[in-house]
Amino acid sequence: MTPLGFRPANEADIDAIVALVTRAYRGDASRQGWTTEAELLDGQRIDPALLRIDITRPRNRVLLAFRGDALVACAHVADAGGEGYFGMFAVEPTLQGAGIGRAVVAECERIACDDWQLPLMRMTVIDLREELISWYERLGYRRTGEYRPFPYGDARFGAPRRDDLRFEVLEKAL
Repeated sequence: MTPLGFRPANEADIDAIVALVTRAYRGDASRQGWTTEAELLDGQRIDPALLRIDITRPRNRVLLAFRGDALVACAHVADAGGEGYFGMFAVEPTLQGAGIGRAVVAECERIACDDWQLPLMRMTVIDLREELISWYERLGYRRTGEYRPFPYGDARFGAPRRDDLRFEVLEKAL
């Protein structure tokens, strides 16, 4: 199998990133993988304008993973006030379960630890996503017991199908 190649995203990648993230989380295409949020949310998963900001902001990296010339995964890693932040993680639905996600998480952790000398990586996950949280726990993340509200009414983050969504904060020492 062709090894993964990584590179930082640039503004020319925005359309491809939006398409990948949408396929991984929304609508029927997302049901081919196990990370779908289609039962929880409709609408967009990522806002192109916010993505542009993340791509150009210092100590932020939108990481792209390729197998050959094919974009197969992406994630956002950032220095968030002296702690690593991990988000916008997506793997092509038909390739989920093949170790790509684990490799992307490891590369983001490497960036935060080695390139930016950050001691900790944090992320937020919809707390109803028990299978996904369990996967992160197997990678060494722990539930902090901290919760954050879902941004109801902000269409940039999707259209909720439920009224009980919230984020749980997970973290891992690097």
